[in-house]
Amino acid sequence: MTFTMTRRAVAAAASALALTLTVPAFAGGHQELDSIHFLIPGGAGGGWDGTARGTGEALTKSGLVGKASYENMSGGGGGKAIGYLIENAESNHGTLMVNSTPIVIRSLTGVFPQNFRDLTLVAGTIGDYAALVVSADSDIESMDDLVAAFKEDPNAVAIGGGSAPGSMDHLVPAMIMEAAGADPLDVKYVAYDAGGKAMAGLLSGETAVLSTGFSEAVALAEAGEVRILAVTAPERLEDFPDVPTVKEQGIDAEFVNWRGFFAAPGLPEEDRQKYVDVLTKMYETEEWEAVRERNGWVNIFNPGDDFQTFLEGQEKTIGDLMTKLGFL
Repeated sequence: MTFTMTRRAVAAAASALALTLTVPAFAGGHQELDSIHFLIPGGAGGGWDGTARGTGEALTKSGLVGKASYENMSGGGGGKAIGYLIENAESNHGTLMVNSTPIVIRSLTGVFPQNFRDLTLVAGTIGDYAALVVSADSDIESMDDLVAAFKEDPNAVAIGGGSAPGSMDHLVPAMIMEAAGADPLDVKYVAYDAGGKAMAGLLSGETAVLSTGFSEAVALAEAGEVRILAVTAPERLEDFPDVPTVKEQGIDAEFVNWRGFFAAPGLPEEDRQKYVDVLTKMYETEEWEAVRERNGWVNIFNPGDDFQTFLEGQEKTIGDLMTKLGFL
């Protein structure tokens, strides 16, 4: 079963930011912004947090932006931050909110009443493959081991994730287990508020496996604290050639989670375009390439209307899959 969520994901170009739209300056044709502000709908250590902070790092170190600030606003599966941005739209024209596939999933499942159409769409910017991770001393050493243990007793193989039941972190292992010939509804999923807490649950033994973004697993894997069983890419990643894919271990499943940025509703088109222009410049910098390579991200660029078309397509694809798996 193949579920690649970003069919246009190989276009190279942008990631995201939240910036003050006052005083853009031009020097020698090089656009600069004094500051940016990122609204992050989850806690520290998760994929949203890493995307916003990595983007801010590249923007400031490259000199495109003077300084970056960050605001973590957990709650409601991301709905608290979305509601805040909508309710305080006029005072937040200088803010960009990071989000990803969950904005589609949680709208479909009614976790929050809003959807992406209630915001100003700036751009889809990167892709992050999913990964299944175990602790360094786990007896589960391959996807074969995991599937065998799951088929023997699903309740003995608790799978943790940094998001709510029925969300992306839940959807990925369910999809993989279905592709492996098991019942996806048997997945014992343990939900945590953010990726960092989910990783702590794995290391403490509360769960046997962690379903997470690949970029979140890389640092701890390189430190020897966890092992990555598989990445959901179509083939091994050039930057991490030692990590096997789900597909090469005999399970026909792949997945990539887009991440991108949204602005407050009512943002003037000329201001939205400024975000797109600065993002495009960022992707030409060595500083961004260093961040991207370090995190194992895939460059994606779906600005404006293209982002809208892409999200509408995803909404249908995800809705169909979740209905099939019994989540809707």
